[in-house]
Amino acid sequence: MKHKKIAVMIYPHFSMQEISTLTDALAIWYNREVEVFASNKEIINTEDGFQVIAHKTFEEFDLSNYDCLILPGIINPLLALFDEDNIRFLKQFKDKDFLIASISSSPILLAKAGLLDNKEFTLGLWQEINEWADFIPDSNILHKPIHRDQNIITAIGFAFKEFAVETIKGLGLDCSIDMFDGAIREYTEDELTFYMGEENFEKFKGDYKMKDKNLN
Repeated sequence: MKHKKIAVMIYPHFSMQEISTLTDALAIWYNREVEVFASNKEIINTEDGFQVIAHKTFEEFDLSNYDCLILPGIINPLLALFDEDNIRFLKQFKDKDFLIASISSSPILLAKAGLLDNKEFTLGLWQEINEWADFIPDSNILHKPIHRDQNIITAIGFAFKEFAVETIKGLGLDCSIDMFDGAIREYTEDELTFYMGEENFEKFKGDYKMKDKNLN
């Protein structure tokens, strides 16, 4: 059975770090194809200066091909917030049972699109903004690292590991927080000696020889 794809929405000044634990795990450990969407295919600068171009524009999005939408945080959300294409794209998910995972400041986009009107959520925005912006239902905000309300997962940026786990579980996949704990103890030499297996090694050698032959 072919799995549906994972969609990631990007915009100027977005944070790759907040979602890369999740997207890398989905692509490498769970063999899920990740496609990146934006309002256009122009270069987008991340918060740390990387330049990224989306695979597709919003007009190319077909909801039936995807089973999750991931929104990274934004160090300065105003450009994304006032791009009407972003809000128009998100409005299509209102009242749909479609998994959306939004971290840090990005729930402001969900709020602008009306997706949080009847949802409890958390987010990483200054409280003054939460109370001032009339489109943010601030009475629905829960001051906790991560929260899931039906199909919408929200998290504060520092909870990126928990965000990854909750989203992976939301896709019906097995996952635990210790998958992302890193080096937490002393390891034996055997534990840190890795084998790819005979079949994979033979394939690697064949690929290596082919590349070497083409270069020479």
